[in-house]
Amino acid sequence: MIPRTAGLDPCTHCGFCLQICPTFLVTGDEADSPRGRIELMQELTAGRLLATDDKLSFHLDRCLGCRACETVCPPGVEYGAALEEVRAEVLNGRVPGLTHLVNFVMADAWVQRIVFASARVARPFARWFSGGSRLGFVWGMLAATRPNGGTHRQYGGDASISQDAPQVAFFTGCIMSGLFSHVHEATVRVLQANGVVVHDVPGQRCCGALHAHSGQRAEAVDLARANVRAFTAMPDDIQVVVNSAGCGALLKEYARLLEGDSLEDEARAFAERVRDVSEVLSQVGVKQGHPLSLRVAYDPPCHLQHAQCVVDPPLAMLHAIPGVEVLTHSESDLCCGSAGSYSLSEPDLSRAVLDRKVEALLAAQPDVVATGNPGCIMQIGAGLRAAGSDIPVLHPVELLDRSYRRATAEGGDT
Repeated sequence: MIPRTAGLDPCTHCGFCLQICPTFLVTGDEADSPRGRIELMQELTAGRLLATDDKLSFHLDRCLGCRACETVCPPGVEYGAALEEVRAEVLNGRVPGLTHLVNFVMADAWVQRIVFASARVARPFARWFSGGSRLGFVWGMLAATRPNGGTHRQYGGDASISQDAPQVAFFTGCIMSGLFSHVHEATVRVLQANGVVVHDVPGQRCCGALHAHSGQRAEAVDLARANVRAFTAMPDDIQVVVNSAGCGALLKEYARLLEGDSLEDEARAFAERVRDVSEVLSQVGVKQGHPLSLRVAYDPPCHLQHAQCVVDPPLAMLHAIPGVEVLTHSESDLCCGSAGSYSLSEPDLSRAVLDRKVEALLAAQPDVVATGNPGCIMQIGAGLRAAGSDIPVLHPVELLDRSYRRATAEGGDT
């Protein structure tokens, strides 16, 4: 019996989820839809399907876990939690080789340092090898992590921080620290420019999202426990800020992940303090920056829009930049196909999902694509490059940071 499949019981098989499911839209296979996968999971729970059944693992593995189905589901089916629990049962430690390797790297701090240091050395040359082939796409993902937007220097926006200013503890994560340190630096500068004090927190680890989504529940729990311990050293009234949608979604669900654990109460208190950087800026009232004449296609990360239900705050960040035209496109509600290590474990289906989004983005003709998750930045960036486009993909906070730096350079205030 899988405990959390009870959250699937409200499913009425209405089919609202079909047209928001990226894999169903590509394959047209009912078993590749949330409704079909729910039936498979319920069959497992009822004992009419074995955990070793190839059909079960095949279709569950092909799920992106984007949770868009939860957004449109009238009865509120808890699909994401059930999927994680069932994957842990079905896989039972049998994780695909590449997924296992990626998860191993993210869980070990020393291995992380070596791998990411090597990646940063190779990164300046990545654009030369990127392209539409499978290996070229991987190079394109690395190329998409390069800083884009000029000199990263401090500006004068933090001089007016008062003693009673709001304070946050910064969750830095693994991929973000290893390949997107420039986004971290921009995040700190933007928060300080808006009067927020930012604290470093020693002892934190990978959030565990990749492990939880791929069925490695024990590893995810170990990482969650380490993070809860690290952040409980901070005062209870200090929010935890995160700039990665995938990390933020799991951090906010640590109480569920650690249910029954000795740290469950601490995990619940921690989860209640987690905020995306856009939420923190929305709370304090994001300051306007210097005008930037840009057409920006905002592509909301699934785990920000669907899992965390954070929709307006990222747009408020972009609207705080005069001159920015925020564009919409037809695939904005659908996953890009990244989904952690999905692009490695299911490369063909991942690319098929991505191709739809790239086509829609190119039709919108933006100067920049903005999205708030590292996997999305890498996936969309590689997809655009494979399509022959040099449109950069940035985190929204990078654009706000660029606007603030431009104001300082021209003698204005942030």
